[in-house]
Amino acid sequence: MEQKRVSTNSLEIVRSSRRHFLATIGKGAALAGLGIFGAGSDAAVKGLFGRGLIPAAWGEAEQNLLPKPDMLVHSENPFNGEFPPHLLDDDITPTARHFVRNNSGIPEHAKSRGLHDWKLTVDGEVHKELSLSIDDLTRFPQVTMQAVVECAGNGRSLFTPKVDGTPWIRGAVGCSEWTGVRLRDVLKAAGLKETAVYTGNYGADLPISSGEPFSRGIPIEKAMDEHTLIALKMNGEDLPAAHGFPARLIVPGWIGSAMQKWLNRIWIRDQVHDSEKMSGYSYRIPAYPPAPGDKPPENDMVIATSGTIKSLITKPQSKTSVKIGAPVKVRGHAWAGENKVDKVYISTDFGIRWQETRLIQPAHRYAWYHWETEIAFGNRGYYEIWARAFDDKGNAQPFSQPWNPKGYLGNIIHRVPVMITA
Repeated sequence: MEQKRVSTNSLEIVRSSRRHFLATIGKGAALAGLGIFGAGSDAAVKGLFGRGLIPAAWGEAEQNLLPKPDMLVHSENPFNGEFPPHLLDDDITPTARHFVRNNSGIPEHAKSRGLHDWKLTVDGEVHKELSLSIDDLTRFPQVTMQAVVECAGNGRSLFTPKVDGTPWIRGAVGCSEWTGVRLRDVLKAAGLKETAVYTGNYGADLPISSGEPFSRGIPIEKAMDEHTLIALKMNGEDLPAAHGFPARLIVPGWIGSAMQKWLNRIWIRDQVHDSEKMSGYSYRIPAYPPAPGDKPPENDMVIATSGTIKSLITKPQSKTSVKIGAPVKVRGHAWAGENKVDKVYISTDFGIRWQETRLIQPAHRYAWYHWETEIAFGNRGYYEIWARAFDDKGNAQPFSQPWNPKGYLGNIIHRVPVMITA
């Protein structure tokens, strides 16, 4: 399998803003020192890069990438947007095609790429409090891996009856390549006390209205897992502002809200983190299946952690027209949280008969699997291609979505309509 099948056009979108800026200031500019600042190069070295900053035009150019091309935008402030499944066909999700989920505004230091005053604090139930710069973090062993990141509410719009919240369809998911330091290496440097139970993770984003800053946590066992990262790069480049610059958590297999962006503090606690976003109904699911529309008492809600078995059809595109007998390549991805994907089936007769697809193993323990097959239709008319994945524990995607009051962990089968013509 070709693990690096990333769309060149998608990557070009990400890189073009800086090149456009350089072209705008003139191809014939004097290239003294840094090459683009002319006589001001010494000042640029001291005033910008010496403080860990980049030119403001670069930051503005990156900000202008929101919304990303072809993105379905659900809200501007905070910014939330996704992509239709056919644009998520790459084995590794390009940055230009990765969904954006924010609870607050993007911090100013992330927009300006400022690093001079940025520190990551590790405190609480540790023997040695840490205050780490980016340089400090890069001295730890660096790890690169592919990992699925998915909003807990992905698929929320498919719940019946409807639930409140960002109406994600199916595109609030991606599998990019992340580079950073293992969280456990940092926690070992701090020295965890025996009383350490949970992390409380904080970022630099501030709430848009009233309420606490967004903060979630994870159990120490998951924090010490070798796959849990403090990520510094996405697809080989520094994290974009919208994706958490300069550092964010990657907690593979778990819901996206556990993966704090703009990370600046890890508070080691002697109890389960009790922030506003970890209590009540926020990122919690019922301990038992409620009747559709019912809202269980808060005491019956449990913290959402691992993702569920899911699949996505990325080819063909929805409402594609195909001639009778013409071969149709069908492919997509599948993932299963902490479990492994066992098989993926498709159906072209509304779930009466099923055929198994070829399942391609993931590049990494927490990357998504790829699946593919080829079919043909023998008659004209309206058809649907259905995909249904199973994990190694026997769990399967449902035909009808079990309901919960916040629309979390939706994993109903994916159905793509096609028209067969003579």
